[in-house]
Amino acid sequence: MRVQAESFHLNDSNPVSLADKCVDVLVNNLRVITYYNVATRTYSLRRGIRLPAPVCDKLLEEYQNRFTLTDGFANLFQDSKRTKLTIVKLRNTQITHIGLECLLAHKPLVVELVECNVIIYALRNVIHKFGGNIVNLNIGQLSHLNSQTLAHMYIPNENQTVFKNLRRLTMHYLNIDVMPSTLMTSLENLTHLDLAHVAQGISQFGHLRSLQSLVLHNIQYTEENITWICQQQNLIHLDISHDYTNFESFLDPNKTLHMLVRHLKKLMSLDISGSNLAGAGAGTATIVEDGDSNQIVHTCDIPGLVTRVGLPLEFLGLYGTANAACRRHDIPAIIISGDKDEAQILAAARAYFGRPTIMTRVLNDLYHLFRDERVTNIQLALGVVLKAMETYLRVVHIQISGSAILFYIVKSDKRALFGLRLKRRIITILLNAMEAHIRNETLIRNASLTLCQFKMPVDVLYEYERIVQLLLIVSETRHQWFVQRIAIYLLNALACQVEGRQKQFLGDKGAISKMLHVIAERLERRVCDEVMEVAWSTMWNVTDETPQNCQRFLDNRGMLFFRACLKYFPDNVELVRNMLGLIGNVAEVPFLRPQLMYTGLLTVFYDLLNSESDGIEVSYNAAGVLAHLASDGPAAWTAASPSRDAVLKRITSAVKRWNRKAERNINYRFLLRSSFQPILTLLKTYHTPQCQHWAAWALSNLTTVYPEKYCKLVEKEQGIEILSEVINRPGLYAIKELARNVIENCVQFAARAEPPAAEVQDN
Repeated sequence: MRVQAESFHLNDSNPVSLADKCVDVLVNNLRVITYYNVATRTYSLRRGIRLPAPVCDKLLEEYQNRFTLTDGFANLFQDSKRTKLTIVKLRNTQITHIGLECLLAHKPLVVELVECNVIIYALRNVIHKFGGNIVNLNIGQLSHLNSQTLAHMYIPNENQTVFKNLRRLTMHYLNIDVMPSTLMTSLENLTHLDLAHVAQGISQFGHLRSLQSLVLHNIQYTEENITWICQQQNLIHLDISHDYTNFESFLDPNKTLHMLVRHLKKLMSLDISGSNLAGAGAGTATIVEDGDSNQIVHTCDIPGLVTRVGLPLEFLGLYGTANAACRRHDIPAIIISGDKDEAQILAAARAYFGRPTIMTRVLNDLYHLFRDERVTNIQLALGVVLKAMETYLRVVHIQISGSAILFYIVKSDKRALFGLRLKRRIITILLNAMEAHIRNETLIRNASLTLCQFKMPVDVLYEYERIVQLLLIVSETRHQWFVQRIAIYLLNALACQVEGRQKQFLGDKGAISKMLHVIAERLERRVCDEVMEVAWSTMWNVTDETPQNCQRFLDNRGMLFFRACLKYFPDNVELVRNMLGLIGNVAEVPFLRPQLMYTGLLTVFYDLLNSESDGIEVSYNAAGVLAHLASDGPAAWTAASPSRDAVLKRITSAVKRWNRKAERNINYRFLLRSSFQPILTLLKTYHTPQCQHWAAWALSNLTTVYPEKYCKLVEKEQGIEILSEVINRPGLYAIKELARNVIENCVQFAARAEPPAAEVQDN
């Protein structure tokens, strides 16, 4: 039967059930309820624990979504008195007959074995032993399953049919010509039969009196097959479609379709996609009697369905039919699958979800609708895309079309309606796609652009480590410039507003060396583009208050790249600012400062003190680096030139020149200080007032221009106490004025932020 619309329901507003939360915890913490035998690599249930059927079914499902199913995990369900399985669905697993017996010993009602080739030769005994209760059996898409194997699956047992309770049977890609008649007779209670892609022999099933749904997708339609179909007179749903790679052409399509409809009088759902059964499209008139015996003439643009004009089908599949049948006007059906409009395309998605070849084309059609802004049912479309990408992770074209559609959805104003669960589901699906197709240029571009629409890093913190690793791979891979740029941009955003642990993780995974590799490649070509600028910005953020990452920068010859970039691109303001910010982070680390103490580097910063490039930013950052170096005292200044006194004198001149109320040119999306400790430490450097002067000016400027960002941080880190001590010391008049200004800014901000006190009116 067709996949129903509710299958794509997003459930974003519904709370997660307690049962689902419990299973989620159990999957990630199996040893809470199990013993693990290291020698046999098997799980067994702890004493005193019982798991009801809903929990067991969900546990098996969720475990396969995250891990590879093994016999060791299947052993968890060995005790059928304390565990109970009613649904066993196995896909792409390497479980053997040992694990299969553990699962099927529960006599489940639903069994699905898809691409489980290791267990195929055990099916004979296992099905015979435990198949009596099975109501729904799917043994489709087993690449090693052939007619001989299937023939041996049935063994008579005291005149009882193995499949006595079977109602739904799915078998794909088989030859059925040698199946034993005893197996056929055991299927007399079938209501649903799916034989997609079978080669031949379907007529051996005989007359299935209870059959209501028959799927014969992509089979060869001989006269014998059509005759057999006509015998199944209780059919409500018939699917004789083909996909667009395997088009089926009937010699007399109008006659064939008319014959089918005439014999199958209960038919309400018919799929003839990928065929010419809809005819050439010439309108056919028919006369229908209404209740008053009046004659009404109707036209039917599908000749073979003219008898259904008075009783239209609930569903008619016309996707990819000859002569563009889905675009005709008079079609006797309520719901039509096709590519004419949004309704038809979404109907096609529901009908063909289990067919990845067709779904690839359907998603491509859906993409064009989104690109042209012609989608109204965005929620249903999003549900289709997400489930398709989750189900067909390895089908790259589904991932490409799906990620492109997600970009249009996420960047729209509908994003504001996304709840946390939906947001996380979208992000995880994109990361899964990137992980599976890391070398595919188009997919990586689509997924990265879509991720850019989320708030970084807040929205992805739950997947922080995985997204970092993926982006690092992309950033160093030979992807197009645009893709590499997006990856580095996202890495930069991920390095902002995170704690030291996340910054440390970025460094541990090679962020510094990979950014320097990007920079080196551009230096070799003498190219300074946005990728290089953001690569420096990323390292600026990654090294912020993270000494080990600063050490990594120096160990990877970072200073060599700094001087080379300054030499070849001295007029690139953004680049110079980012580089100086990074060196400022290194200079804040006491044990690394000696590595900066050499004439060549000091001369660069000494000259930059007088720079008026980019407002005050270049001069300000150069002064910060030199102030930290000078804070270690005269003995630590080992360079002969420039002298420490000359540097301190120029720092003072620079600070006096800056406008304290000037808005800064720093891109605060990329660099938001989480601590003032390095600056506050300089405030306590009484042996070198020039260091205090720079630090006091920095605090005064930041709390004046950005009080909402920095006043609370000053108070939180006991900055008021340190500033008060500066004020109480003798001398330091210019510094005291700046210190008083910082305290005044903090007091005024606190007064504005404090809510008004409640008032009670006297009676």
